[in-house]
Amino acid sequence: MTRRSVSIIKCTLFLLFLLKIKCVFTDSDYLIGLGSYDITGPAADVNMMGYANMEQVTSGVHFRLRARAFIVAEPFKKRIVFVNLDAGMASQLVTIKVIERLKQRYGELYTEENVAISGTHTHAGPGGYLQYILYLVTSLGFVHQSFNALVDGIEQSIIEAHENLRPGSMLINKGELLDAGVNRSPSAYLNNPAHERSKYEYNVDKEMTLVKFVDDQWGPVGSFNWFATHGTSMSRTNSLISGDNKGTAARLMEDWFGQKEGRVSYDVESHRRVSRILTDPHDQDVMEMASSLPSTGGKTVTRMSSVARRVRSGFRHADKPSFVSAFCQTNCGDVSPNVLGAFCIDTGLPCDFNHSTCGGKNEQCYGRGPGYPDEFESTRLIGERQFKKAADLFTKASEEIQGKVDYRHAFVDFSQLEVTIDGQNGGSEVVKTCPAAMGFGFAAGTTDGPGAFDFKQGDDQGNPFWRLVRNLLKNPTEEQVRCQRPKPILLDTGEMKQPYNWAPSILPVQILRIGQLVILCVPGEFTTMAGRRLRDAVKTVLKEGSNGGEFSIVIAGLTNSYSQYIATFEEYQVQRYEGASTLYGPHTLSGYIQEFKKLANDLLSGQTTDPGPQPPDLLHKQISLLTPVVADMTPIGTAFGDVISDVPRSAKFRKGTDVVTVQFRSANPRNDLMTEGTFALVERWLEGRKTWIPVYDDDDFCLRFKWARPFKLSTQSTASIEWRIPETATPGVYRITHFGSAKTPLSSIHHFSGSSSAFVVY
Repeated sequence: MTRRSVSIIKCTLFLLFLLKIKCVFTDSDYLIGLGSYDITGPAADVNMMGYANMEQVTSGVHFRLRARAFIVAEPFKKRIVFVNLDAGMASQLVTIKVIERLKQRYGELYTEENVAISGTHTHAGPGGYLQYILYLVTSLGFVHQSFNALVDGIEQSIIEAHENLRPGSMLINKGELLDAGVNRSPSAYLNNPAHERSKYEYNVDKEMTLVKFVDDQWGPVGSFNWFATHGTSMSRTNSLISGDNKGTAARLMEDWFGQKEGRVSYDVESHRRVSRILTDPHDQDVMEMASSLPSTGGKTVTRMSSVARRVRSGFRHADKPSFVSAFCQTNCGDVSPNVLGAFCIDTGLPCDFNHSTCGGKNEQCYGRGPGYPDEFESTRLIGERQFKKAADLFTKASEEIQGKVDYRHAFVDFSQLEVTIDGQNGGSEVVKTCPAAMGFGFAAGTTDGPGAFDFKQGDDQGNPFWRLVRNLLKNPTEEQVRCQRPKPILLDTGEMKQPYNWAPSILPVQILRIGQLVILCVPGEFTTMAGRRLRDAVKTVLKEGSNGGEFSIVIAGLTNSYSQYIATFEEYQVQRYEGASTLYGPHTLSGYIQEFKKLANDLLSGQTTDPGPQPPDLLHKQISLLTPVVADMTPIGTAFGDVISDVPRSAKFRKGTDVVTVQFRSANPRNDLMTEGTFALVERWLEGRKTWIPVYDDDDFCLRFKWARPFKLSTQSTASIEWRIPETATPGVYRITHFGSAKTPLSSIHHFSGSSSAFVVY
């Protein structure tokens, strides 16, 4: 056989191989891939993003934060990426850097046009990762650890989703969830036209839309849903990192599916072995066994010790993708999870309806969650309600998503956008948006987290003292005052440029389409009615342009960048918190509707979209005033990881009732974020194997890692680990272990661990 013949045969075989691959891919209309990665960030010293409370700094972990991503592609055609973050919101700077990394890795496969990054709006995550000054004041400037944790985690979640791309399908389902959100600004909502309000049964959106992802080989591999409720079940005094109610729902959904499929069994085989050995936890032999296992004292470990011992990592099949479930945010602007209503903490009476004040002051007015006064219980309950609805929609989903994958994206300068609106006397007129500005009602906060001083919601006048204070920073021009009217300007952020921009002006707008599912990606918080108007406007364009085709349209709030609130023109007149935080003036919503209609028309016609002006990259200008970790120390004669407060000797604890607390000598959690690892672990003794197995870590609701130092600049610190023993815990012998990393005076990092004495759970 000639060399030429061999080459021809090889080429033929290669072409047949390519054709075979194409046939495999085209068996399904889509390729789908899902991924998830830890974005918890610094669990000490960093101001939390959301409430703008300088006293609210991280000091431990309630449960970990994650980036969850899905990729959907038509074989050999277009694809989209959607990432849901357990974070306050997306950041323009984070988005810019993620796209840069993706381009370095994948070329032009993933760009700003087809990648969307959306936040759940938890108010219990580390801040300092946005690029504009207004959002960095309380965090003492930019926090590189927060920023890097997000960029790294988002990139890794997308990489995982990309590597998991396989033929599959998607199902969509919708349903009402009635008890997970209430309108926190009902007086502003009532200012919308009566004929418009009459079209809706509720003053908040109650519908959840869920997409179920099904791998052709493995079956269901995940779900993403969109539902409107704020991430404010955890209060402004909480200091533990938490995904709040949506992160709770995601964790419950992922564990539910794992248990349902037998993939998260919490070591069922080990449970059986324990039950054969420990038939009666009250037995004297069991007590003696526990007594024979004292605390270890602090010891040096490797960096990978905690990562290797994370509980859920042991449940992943090497060849099967992990189930990923995301609970995404939508038009939550005026929707609170504190469903019992807002009450005065001094009198117990309802707050003033129009201004949310108590005796004229806003500081006493707080919303109450369903677990009041326990915010952790409120978080669990609102999360559980979302999870149960999602599980029901997931189980019953039957409508298949069919059609092409497409997208449109543009940057728009909202500081000077000309908008065509309907005129008062018929016809149309052209109005303009304004440079960003904050109203007096913004400083009053909300019933989820009140502000301070003498500000109040619904203030359309302002007062002379705060105007004087404002003028020391920036006195707004008469043109700006007229443009923003009736908002009394407290902070003229759009015209404040020193030392760099205080607020964004150029913002991304984006539409993602997968068949009949259309996702409107918006860089802010739309109120209920604002979201309805945007959805209706886009639906009209799509329906007319597709000869009556039906579309399921969802809004993905807080996506790709952040620009605070978008209220309706009528809600803006009232100047409650949402209207006062609508940056670009009374026609902001009209501007969004105009620009999204353009995107929708381009999507249908196949025309390219003008990309618009690029937003700035301000990373090189960022200022950070957060003090670095200088050194960690322990008292003479002690070591990192030593137990300070142990369980009592021969202790017994009842599951479903008791709380076990152990305190360790620790070090600053900023030394090592324990990404994809854990600071705390509950282990159970297996007598048959003569070893400890991990059963709960700091990603479980029942285990709380709390870090503290005796005073602000102290080099010594402690870690308190609280285990609320769940009803589902298997009776047996347990211990609690703490992992950490210390920075010694020589600037080296010392990884350590320590374990409590053993105790019995029955």
